[in-house]
Amino acid sequence: MRIVLDAMGSDRHPDPEIQAAIKATQVYDDDILLVGPKDLLEAKFDSVPHSPKLHLVHASQVLEMTDKPAENARRKSDTSMAVGMELLRSGEADVFITAGNTGGAMATALFQLRRIRGVRRPALTAQFPVRNGHCIVLDIGANADCKAEYLIQFALMGSIYAEKVLGKSPPKVALLSNGEEAGKGNQLIKETYPLLKELIPNFIGNVEPKELFNGDADVVVTDGFTGNILLKSSEAVAKFLTDLIRSEMMKSTRTKVGALLAKPAFAAIKKIMDPGEVGAAPLLGVNGLVFIGHGRSDEMALLNAIRVARQAVESGLLRELQLAISERLSALPSTFTED
Repeated sequence: MRIVLDAMGSDRHPDPEIQAAIKATQVYDDDILLVGPKDLLEAKFDSVPHSPKLHLVHASQVLEMTDKPAENARRKSDTSMAVGMELLRSGEADVFITAGNTGGAMATALFQLRRIRGVRRPALTAQFPVRNGHCIVLDIGANADCKAEYLIQFALMGSIYAEKVLGKSPPKVALLSNGEEAGKGNQLIKETYPLLKELIPNFIGNVEPKELFNGDADVVVTDGFTGNILLKSSEAVAKFLTDLIRSEMMKSTRTKVGALLAKPAFAAIKKIMDPGEVGAAPLLGVNGLVFIGHGRSDEMALLNAIRVARQAVESGLLRELQLAISERLSALPSTFTED
């Protein structure tokens, strides 16, 4: 397997990427292609032993978090993202992973890889920890502004991914809203609800965040602006509660003893809630396996991203998506698939 890792993606690049790449060659018998400015990477590797399975690929430019995605995806043609995705497009690699600019990754993927035929907008997908398992949520940041047609396609792509990843057949699909009733929500939600009800057989209606985390749905659809806020708010609340519990547990001898006894339970909860345990989310709808991780990703999060990406390659996810999307989108009215 040939895995491309963007060396310049995370907030602390390239150190977490280098450590993850070295570790990955020790854990897996795969080729890791680390993409970035070669002089910088070679200087970092001077004193670090590494496997011949780790290859450095030169890219002279970096797509920064402050760059305008669409403009710089074209103007900066030699970024670590562009070079990495070109390896994917040309068949020299099987999957691409970055912890960089989400908008930049999407713009570069659209420019380099194009969309799967019939897909209007790719969607960034995440697995949310919920009661008794996980829920696929999309979009979580690739499309801030959406139309009802996009959300219909998100529901289809999310269903396919849930079938392959969660083993749900058919997965229960819901629409994120501020109320369970059909008439609740903004204009986008009100327009999307009847279309989902008509076109998605396994649509169960609106859900609020409390139903999402209760595990009522397997796939929850929303626009990228709302989904990104949901993701970041969930992460922030989880961290706040963890820090608060830790602080309260250290206030007295009695609570310290209780904390010691409860340590295994807290460790298990932390592992469930940690986004780094999944590592990266797939960008569904483009002609290639592209995984995007958090900017704050450390070595372990990136190693988990490699693990998740390997699973996608091994399961033939891209081909399954291409076939299923082609079959299922053909059943939709042309207005939902034409550009």
